[in-house]
Amino acid sequence: MAESAVPILPSRNLDETLEFYSRLGFELQGAPIEKYRYLIIGRGRIELHFWDAPHVDPLTTDASCYIRVDDADALHREWQQVGIQSDPATGSRLTPPVDTDYGIREFALVDQSGNLVRVGSPL
Repeated sequence: MAESAVPILPSRNLDETLEFYSRLGFELQGAPIEKYRYLIIGRGRIELHFWDAPHVDPLTTDASCYIRVDDADALHREWQQVGIQSDPATGSRLTPPVDTDYGIREFALVDQSGNLVRVGSPL
């Protein structure tokens, strides 16, 4: 097995988090949420973990992670099709892809717990 690092992000509601990321193609990979009050999801080689943090404020959380993909535009189109809507109450949103000065095509996803997931691929 190759070495890797896995982000552990807070979730104000693990069931809500599973539903949100399931719409983006992630699947439950760990034990059922009820067993440990912990969530492990995956999509291809991407793995994200979430811990139960019911008191997290989605408008002030500063948790984030970065996902490298082969084609940020294709993934953005796929995620856009599931209808992620901006929610002022939680700050959740999907931003359009942009070209950075450092040679990466990037976009951002903010979930209902305020976690920032940046996604990018080389130009």
